[in-house]
Amino acid sequence: MVFFFEDAKGARPLVRMLRRGGGLPWADLAAFILLAGLTVMVIHGTQQMEAPLAQLSANPVTLDAARLPEYALRTTLRMFAALGASLLFTFTVATLAARSKKAELIIVPALDILQSVPVLGFLTFTVSMFMGWFPGSQLGVECAAIFAIFTSQAWNMAFSFYQSLRTVPTDLDEVTRQFGFSPWRRFVRLELPYAIPGLVWNMMMSMSGGWFFVVASEAITVGKTTVTLPGIGSWLSLAIAREDFSAVWIGVGAMAVVIILYDQLVFRPIVAWADKFRFEQTASQSAPQSWLYDLVRRTRLLRQGVDILLWPLHKLAALEWSKLPSVPKVQVSLGQKTNRVLDVVWIGLVLTACAWAVWILADFIARHLSWGAVIMAFGLGLATLIRVVVLIALATIIWVPIGVWVGLRPAWAERLQPIAQFLAAFPANVLFPFAVMAIVAFHLDPNIWLSPLMILGTQWYILFNVIAGASAIPGDMKEVAGIFGIRRWQWWRQVVIPAIFPYYVTGALTASGGSWNASIVAEAVTWGDRHLEAAGLGAFIAKATAAGDYPRVALGIAVMSVFVIAFNRSVWRPMYRFAERRLRIN
Repeated sequence: MVFFFEDAKGARPLVRMLRRGGGLPWADLAAFILLAGLTVMVIHGTQQMEAPLAQLSANPVTLDAARLPEYALRTTLRMFAALGASLLFTFTVATLAARSKKAELIIVPALDILQSVPVLGFLTFTVSMFMGWFPGSQLGVECAAIFAIFTSQAWNMAFSFYQSLRTVPTDLDEVTRQFGFSPWRRFVRLELPYAIPGLVWNMMMSMSGGWFFVVASEAITVGKTTVTLPGIGSWLSLAIAREDFSAVWIGVGAMAVVIILYDQLVFRPIVAWADKFRFEQTASQSAPQSWLYDLVRRTRLLRQGVDILLWPLHKLAALEWSKLPSVPKVQVSLGQKTNRVLDVVWIGLVLTACAWAVWILADFIARHLSWGAVIMAFGLGLATLIRVVVLIALATIIWVPIGVWVGLRPAWAERLQPIAQFLAAFPANVLFPFAVMAIVAFHLDPNIWLSPLMILGTQWYILFNVIAGASAIPGDMKEVAGIFGIRRWQWWRQVVIPAIFPYYVTGALTASGGSWNASIVAEAVTWGDRHLEAAGLGAFIAKATAAGDYPRVALGIAVMSVFVIAFNRSVWRPMYRFAERRLRIN
């Protein structure tokens, strides 16, 4: 039913007033009900996280479907807590790396190492620490699980933000310098808005990456320490251990429902909001849509409340930090030679600290293992490296054209966004039964046919970043290409590939690091009493972790870090520098 009212121009539907942003009361009421429901769920889930640790033994995880909504809530809260920590990490660490050459010498190699360290590696050394911080409380184990999920989310977001800051268009950079922007004002007015579209897509990928490792994060087994937190991950772990196919698919269905909900309530509104930060010189022909974003824009009370809450941030963004009063400093004139000496001293300190850390690690490994074990670990690392290179090449061939096609069609991007998030979040553990049965039934080689499980969750880093890059291509650039009749291979070579290349490098870099991480669960799979293993560094670390063999865990992580750093420095870093020099949008 449509209601009308009369004015001088005749009848107008109430819907037209809605589109004009009249802020009707029902919009505020609907937003209030939605916000109140979310608040109640967050408070309930947070209180459960602070319960006594003994409650986990008294009320263990079961396959009762009635408890699955609570499990889903607990998992979702962990995921978003880790995402918040990842955002804070990204804004501080990635910005520092992009701004300071000296900091970049430490941060970028550290990110290369950290993204290669498997989730099980972090859990091995952090579970006891967090449990010691909160003795007798579930909060300690919850922090360990959140930290583990954080380690699967933070690195690609940091690399994306770093790449965006390093490829800000030169003309925009010159404008901010001509207007005398302080570093802070330049960050909030130029760099942060420019980086937001790519960062949003990597946030979605980070959430999906967290789902990929949620089983290892919630069902924690390190040596003699076994803790199972209520959640979808622990549900799937229990269902797989009991070989219960129906429970496995119920858990996957619950995961799909959660992904659809937070896509509609969180990411789709963020994508619609972030569209205004696209670098365009002409009006965008089509913009992403979100019913929740439109609902919030129609409210009055909610927007006023948000404005009040964000008032400190608006004031902070408006500050000119360079003009704040400061303590007078003694001006010291440093010549070019002095600056070089300081740079040499700084590099020397960094190298000394790295050498000391390597020496401590090498001494720990040497006291427990022989050189034969070290040589074997490097050989297994080479086998995993070959798998990673082949899989990244195949993922590039498949997903780059698809990502470009989706990114250039916002309507299709909206439809495929939740599907892509679900596929990226699909835990590899769910496919273990089918992989094991197929390999055993057809007498296949595990060294070959277990490899696709490594790329199952990490190939999406390439897809999501390519979509972000294609959707960020300025409309005027596409119009010029159409006017000049640029088609087919010339269109790819002169328009698309240069535009998406920085995004692709970020996606491929994080996909390769994620593949090394995924090798822990993909190279050694179990279904019931059947166990298959591929020769590789991932299986080496998985066995050492299950046995609580800390020297071998440390050796495996160290060897994996060496391979990842060497590969990144010889392949991905030169590509980054090429993108910074030659492929900026100017």
